[in-house]
Amino acid sequence: MLLHKSEFGDHDMGKLVKGAIVPRPIAWVSTMDSEGGRNLAPFSFFTVASMDPLTLAISVGAQEREKDTAFNIRQTEEFVINIVSESLANAMHETSKDYEPSEDEFAVAEVTEAESVYVKPPRVMASPVSFECRLTQVMEIGSSNLILGEVIAYHLRDDVYMDPDKVDPRKLEAIGRMAGDYTLVRDFFSLPTDTFPE
Repeated sequence: MLLHKSEFGDHDMGKLVKGAIVPRPIAWVSTMDSEGGRNLAPFSFFTVASMDPLTLAISVGAQEREKDTAFNIRQTEEFVINIVSESLANAMHETSKDYEPSEDEFAVAEVTEAESVYVKPPRVMASPVSFECRLTQVMEIGSSNLILGEVIAYHLRDDVYMDPDKVDPRKLEAIGRMAGDYTLVRDFFSLPTDTFPE
């Protein structure tokens, strides 16, 4: 099948794209509004934008009203990206639901927060890795906001750290987003290879 741009409107491109670009890492983003209200929400359109300066990118899609995450980041220019491990999957899923801006997803999903060092939004205490970020730029691309944030602090749980300066993927236990489901990141291999994990 070949689809030209002129045919995209005749198909559910969201499903076709999300089903092909997998697995996607999940940025569990904690923010605060200008009055101190907390928000916690997951985004799977997430990647590294630059290593120098170390900058992360999340894409926040438009809905009927601007997502609380994007609104809060525009207001305060601060946010934290937490990596989602297997043990946090259910809580992360709970925070993916649509809540009113006044509701605190940390409380709703019973997620314990930890104080950040350089930014006001809290971290997810149980997350194996958290990045404290300051807003670099918001780029409006069609109906989405591409948010770039410079990492100003990196939190790495001791048991996940491998010397010299590596993250142990087995202890990270990160989950990824598929189309409508999720995946466990457990199988690792080097290339070239004649065999793949079962």
